[in-house]
Amino acid sequence: MTDSPLARLVDRVEPRLPELVDRVFATILEQITLYRGAETVPADELRRSVEHNLRYMISAMRDPLAPRDFSAPEETGRRRAQQGAPLPEVLRAFRIGFTSMWDLLAEQARADAEPDTIDTLLAAAARTWQLTDEYAEALTEAYRTSTAELLVAQQQRRSALAEALFTGEQRPDAGPWEVSQLLGLPADGDFVVIVAETSTTAEAGLAGIERGLADRGIASAWRLAPGRQMGVVSLRPGQSGPALEVTTARATTRTGISPVYRSLYETPRAVHLASVALGGLPAGRAEVAVFTGNPLAGLLARQRDESDRLVREVLGPVLELPVDDRTTLIDTLQAWFDHAGSAERAAEAMFCHSNTVRYRLRRIHELSGRSPAEPWAVADLAAALQALRLRREG
Repeated sequence: MTDSPLARLVDRVEPRLPELVDRVFATILEQITLYRGAETVPADELRRSVEHNLRYMISAMRDPLAPRDFSAPEETGRRRAQQGAPLPEVLRAFRIGFTSMWDLLAEQARADAEPDTIDTLLAAAARTWQLTDEYAEALTEAYRTSTAELLVAQQQRRSALAEALFTGEQRPDAGPWEVSQLLGLPADGDFVVIVAETSTTAEAGLAGIERGLADRGIASAWRLAPGRQMGVVSLRPGQSGPALEVTTARATTRTGISPVYRSLYETPRAVHLASVALGGLPAGRAEVAVFTGNPLAGLLARQRDESDRLVREVLGPVLELPVDDRTTLIDTLQAWFDHAGSAERAAEAMFCHSNTVRYRLRRIHELSGRSPAEPWAVADLAAALQALRLRREG
């Protein structure tokens, strides 16, 4: 403790602390809208914080040589960071506290009218502004440290929820609303999943993709893992084209995009379809492919074992032929389907005679036991052909 004129002035002011707390509390509410609403910082908590900090300020004013105790501003900084209060507004409230203390000290010194009043006020002013800087620095450091910790925790939480979203894992601590809110996505709407290859060091195949999409007004959530970078993208009307442009511009590895789907619950299925689209690209190529299959293709892509069984049962004998023969027959069947069952149009596309197409279709009939003239047989052939294409892409 010291017995300086400033210390004696502080001693005379200390009994007026309740008055000072009321003054600072009222001024903060009057001047700072953030605190006036009490949604961010409850009024009773603000009042306790004001009193807590003013007590520490008075103690520091009394004895300049005492060890600094910054627990009060540090606690305030941490708490306001947790509440999401903007740092400039928090510092502004602190400055109101110091200004109000200086006003009270000056008021008391004038009332005392002692011979050394001027010197005492000069000492009080110097001490006030020194403490203002020190307390503001302590508060700011605590605020930023807490903000960084919160960001890390939020990112970890976000990553865990994204993982649950992509895998379909049910989390007891996070319902659909919380998942969509934390990830910044609507619960329903138009979505696509984008899957890109990564290097062995988990380097993003779509570097800066989230920011690139956000710059175009497109919300997304991403997860980076060894071998894959996955993102779910929320699309408003007219955003499909820009999303594809951004993805294509940033792709440095093979990248697949799922069909559009309507609910986040369908995300695991979309991940699989995007992976199928990726698998259809040549290895080592920085290209983007969109899964454009019909609903049947989506079903077959999800049921891989059944899809393989379908191929074996329907097209097995065809696939056992020598490479050139089986390729010719499969390509012909695909052309026939692509041209609405017209042998003439399929022949034009394949630069051959329509009778050649009919002959090859008869061979497929003989080998598979399924005639292109019978509806149920056509359904089997179409499904098997689709499954074969997906197997090659996957």
